Amino acid sequence: MHNAIFDSGYWAAVPFQFWSLCFFALGCIVGSFLNVCIHRLPLGMSIVTPPSHCPHCKYSIPWWLNIPLVTWLALRGRCKNCGAPISPRYFVVELLTGLAFLGCWLKFGDPVHEYPSMPLALVYAVFLAGLICATFIDFEHFIIPDEITFGGVAAGLVASFLLPSLQDTHAIRTGLLRSAVGAAVGAGTIYAILRLGKLLFGRQKIKFPAEIKMVFSETCLHLPDKEIPYDELFWRKSDMIVARAKRVELIDRSYFDAVVRISQSSVRIEQDKFEAEEFDPEKVLHMEILGSEIIVPREAMGLGDVKFMAAIGAFLGWQSVIFSLMVSSLIGSAVGVTLILMKRREWSSKIPYGPYIALAATIWIFVGKKLAAAFFQ
Repeated sequence: MHNAIFDSGYWAAVPFQFWSLCFFALGCIVGSFLNVCIHRLPLGMSIVTPPSHCPHCKYSIPWWLNIPLVTWLALRGRCKNCGAPISPRYFVVELLTGLAFLGCWLKFGDPVHEYPSMPLALVYAVFLAGLICATFIDFEHFIIPDEITFGGVAAGLVASFLLPSLQDTHAIRTGLLRSAVGAAVGAGTIYAILRLGKLLFGRQKIKFPAEIKMVFSETCLHLPDKEIPYDELFWRKSDMIVARAKRVELIDRSYFDAVVRISQSSVRIEQDKFEAEEFDPEKVLHMEILGSEIIVPREAMGLGDVKFMAAIGAFLGWQSVIFSLMVSSLIGSAVGVTLILMKRREWSSKIPYGPYIALAATIWIFVGKKLAAAFFQ
């Protein structure tokens, strides 16, 4: 009996439908864990401690109230203890991850029950779980944590070493090489696009119908309709904010009809070509500008997208990078234009690009190679 348990033929006799159910259930459980990651990673919290709890009343959720899908439906999306609403995102992520795991088994699990197909299905399923986690975090916070991107690159290299068939080869060395090339192409391609986008579209001019007060605090730029953290404006040393001001107010002095140039290293106030004062930004704790126009730096993409594409390339190879870049551009453009036409978003609005890359990579996993072959045939 002991020998039979570890015999692949023994497990091959188990009905394919049983493994399908197992993959779906496992995916739902992983989805429950992804919800923890989606909530905690952007906040810099541990994903291990404390145990799952209600964010409203801090009630520690016991295991029998933490059953994927079932609990949310049974409690009608509310906390058992305080009755506060629980976001439908928890149910959606669990269901989506369950379906992703099931899809990987149906695609890569062999109907004649060849046992070696199971590891490949598991690797793809775990990879899709990472895409799901990154997607929901990017939608909510416009970031993709390094735990997912750098962790994804490392996981892709290890998986390609242990399972070369992930890279369409049986040779360990070839699998590892293809994974490394995929990561390099992924990061290099998106970084090149980022740099080109910065060159072409790296500045945004914001005009106001009348003169307004723009406040520069210690942490962000305050405009009448929004606040922009400096972290989103100053990605590199060359980034600069430029404003033509009718009046500039510092704590201890004022300027009139001046041009203000702000970078990471200096605050420069020019009243004419020959008269200017320069300050250390860390010593300018508060500044107010009265004007009707300001130019701020912006990015075509974030560095998170660079690292995210590197992780995709490490798992799926360099061909997937090219495919994902092309398809995600089409998807992102279609969604963006649709939202603009529906007046749900402005032309200059910031949009998360990671979810479109994730969707394109998912398409590659299931049908991408066939689509690419048909396109180039």
